[in-house]
Amino acid sequence: MTAPRMEIDLSKITANTRFLVRRLAKRGISVTGVTKAVCGHPDIARAMLEGGAIGLADARISNVKRMREAGIACPLSMIRAPMQCDIEQVVRHCDASYNTEMDTILSLAAAARQLGKVHNVILMVEMGDLREGILPDNVEDIASRVAETPGVAIKGIGANFACMGDVAPTADDMKMLCRMANNVEGVCGPYLELVSGGSSANLPWALGKGTTGRVNNLRLGEAILLGIEPASKQPIEGLHVDAVTLFAEVIETQSKPRSRPVIPVAPALGTPRLVEEDHSTARSILALGQQDTDANGLRFPSGTTYLGSTSDHTVIDTGKSSLPVGNEIQLGVNYSALMRAMTTSDVAKVLLQKDVMTEAIRNGAKRPRLALV
Repeated sequence: MTAPRMEIDLSKITANTRFLVRRLAKRGISVTGVTKAVCGHPDIARAMLEGGAIGLADARISNVKRMREAGIACPLSMIRAPMQCDIEQVVRHCDASYNTEMDTILSLAAAARQLGKVHNVILMVEMGDLREGILPDNVEDIASRVAETPGVAIKGIGANFACMGDVAPTADDMKMLCRMANNVEGVCGPYLELVSGGSSANLPWALGKGTTGRVNNLRLGEAILLGIEPASKQPIEGLHVDAVTLFAEVIETQSKPRSRPVIPVAPALGTPRLVEEDHSTARSILALGQQDTDANGLRFPSGTTYLGSTSDHTVIDTGKSSLPVGNEIQLGVNYSALMRAMTTSDVAKVLLQKDVMTEAIRNGAKRPRLALV
């Protein structure tokens, strides 16, 4: 099998989506699957839809077009504010986009009128993450201007948390977002269809015992793909945390000193030399580097220690045991490592079949594969 490679179990992604959809439905909240970390991969997108996501969202128009060209016809949203060069394509391929700048909204409106469409706009509000968002004091004014602009319609408002600041939202944050939704309706008139409370970082609040108010949607990517809550970095009970696995091949294993300190043996001459320590350890090099993934975001097997990486190599300490050259090592990934590995063509993507695994497979037989892409 080709290495390095990413194995993606679509059945687990579907199961994670279904679990979250069912739990959140009891709280009056729907799920939009976020596909940006997997580059809009159509099969992964379909796995989210099969699990009950009401639509999909991505941050790049190339990913959106990839899904549309694969025949995915569900509602698709652009969750990063569109660039001017992408305006026409966003209107053509996306049902809605998340926006913060009136100039961009005016460009979307002009493109929509030319195409004979009405483009839905969701206004993003700044609520402490300090990434994108309209300041709360300006939301009503922007909403009024959007409502008066032909070619666009206000679909809702949203907020983002725990991306720049790693600060999870509080119940008070969500109450404030709900109040802003009410205020926007009071100023503009039309009912807001969507109040998007945020991303996977909102799950502790959304699955808690407090009221959810008007928040009726979450944009979920990391929780579905990795089973992790971003703010705490902890697994979410009931979700698979191994839907995505990275495999790398060992290309060198040798016994080497743990360190090579520089010791000045002739101070008067000012000439240091390297003195090796007496004890050594088994070191393995993997054919995987920073060009392939975020090595700092990898989880290594028990008994191994990550020592460092360069553009093409990752070095691990395996203690007194050694890994034969040609063997593969299985690695877990965080969101950053997943995203970078999905972006590079040098990491093969293997999709595991969506059928329920048979008893023979669970007992050690090779897992069926859907495609190598």
